[in-house]
Amino acid sequence: MWRRMLFMLGAVIVVVLILAALKFNTIYTQIQQFQAPKPPIAVEVREARREPWQRRLPAIGTLTASQGIDLTVEIAGTVSDVQFRSGEKIEKGQPVVLLDSEIERASLAAAQADLHLAKVEFERASSLVDRQAISRSEFDRLNAEAQKAAATVEQLKASLAKKRILAPFSGTIGIRQVDVGDFVAAGTPLATLQDLSTLFVDFYLAEQQVPLLALDQPIHVRVAAFPGEHFEGRIVAINPKVEITTRNVQVRAELANPGERLLPGMFADLEVLLPEQAPQVVVPETAITYTLYGNSVLLVKEGQPPEGEASAATAEADEPYLVVERRFVRTGDRRGGEVVILEGLEAGEQVVVAGQLKLDNGAHVAIAETRTLETEQNAPSTPR
Repeated sequence: MWRRMLFMLGAVIVVVLILAALKFNTIYTQIQQFQAPKPPIAVEVREARREPWQRRLPAIGTLTASQGIDLTVEIAGTVSDVQFRSGEKIEKGQPVVLLDSEIERASLAAAQADLHLAKVEFERASSLVDRQAISRSEFDRLNAEAQKAAATVEQLKASLAKKRILAPFSGTIGIRQVDVGDFVAAGTPLATLQDLSTLFVDFYLAEQQVPLLALDQPIHVRVAAFPGEHFEGRIVAINPKVEITTRNVQVRAELANPGERLLPGMFADLEVLLPEQAPQVVVPETAITYTLYGNSVLLVKEGQPPEGEASAATAEADEPYLVVERRFVRTGDRRGGEVVILEGLEAGEQVVVAGQLKLDNGAHVAIAETRTLETEQNAPSTPR
C-alpha cells in the first residue's frame, strides 16, 4: 500500500516538474523576445532644399468680359424679326432684333410732307418779307413752323431707328430671350452680348498690401474648369479708394483669352507675383506637424544605439544607426505642396515626410522607398 502511494506521489512530482519546466521555458522565451532590439521603423525622408522662392499675394476674384452687356429695347413694340442665332459671333452694327415699325414709318411720311410744306411757305415768305408784303412776325412764325417740322422728322427718324436693335460691339451673343411676335416693353432683355477676346478679373486685397501693388504687375489665374492650368495676366487698374466696410481695395487685372475658353462669371483663384525673389529653405508640406504649441519637423540623423542593441548594431556596421529628432520651426508661405521654413532648419537636413504618426523623439528608423516623393513629382507642377 505504501509502495503504491509513493509511486503515485513520485509521478505527481514528475508531472509538476515537467509543467514547471515548460512554463519556465515559455517565460524565458518571452523575456528574450521583449529584450531583443526592436526593428527600425520605415519612414520616407526628403532633403530640405534652398531654392528661389517668389513671394505672392493670394486672392479670389471673378472673371468679367472686357465688354459685356444685356441687349434690351428702349421703346415698346412687337418683334417682327430676330436676325441672329443663339451663341454665334456677331459684328459691330449688325442688326439683332427688329420691331414692327409700320406706324412710325407712316408718321414719318406725314411729318416729311409737313416739313416740305413748311419749307415752301418759309421760302415764299423770305421773298415777300424783303418787299414788306408780310409782317416780320408772320415771317418768324413760318420760320418756327419749318424748324418744328424738321425737328418732328428727326424725332420720328430717331424713334424709327430704335426699332432696329444693333450690336454696339463685336462679340458672342447668348441665348435669345424673345421670339417673333412677342410684345416687348421698354427694358426687356433680348440676349447677352459678351466680348470674350479679353477678360478682366476683379479681386480685393487688404489695405496693408496696397504698397506692394503696381500697374502692369503680373498675376497667375486658375479656374476650376481647367485644373492644373494657369493663365497669365497683368494689373491694369487699382481703385483709388479703400472700402470702408471691409478695408479692402479693389484691383482689376486683364488677361488674354485664347480660344475663348474662359467665360465671364467664373470664379478665379489668383496670385499676384511680387518682384522680389530670394532663396528660401523649402520642404514638403507633409513634413510639418501642426500643433497648438508650435509647428515641428522630424529630422533623421545618426545616433548611438542603446547598450542592449550594441551587438545588433555591430553586426550591421555597414548601415548607420538612424534616429529621429523633433525640432520646432517657423513656417512661411505654402504653395504647390511645399512650405517655406523661415527658422529652425538648414538646407541639406533630412526630414520625415511620411510615417510621423508612429514616431517619437529618439525612435530608431530606416529609410524606405520614397513613394510619396515620386507621387509629388508625377503630379502637375505649380509655377513658383
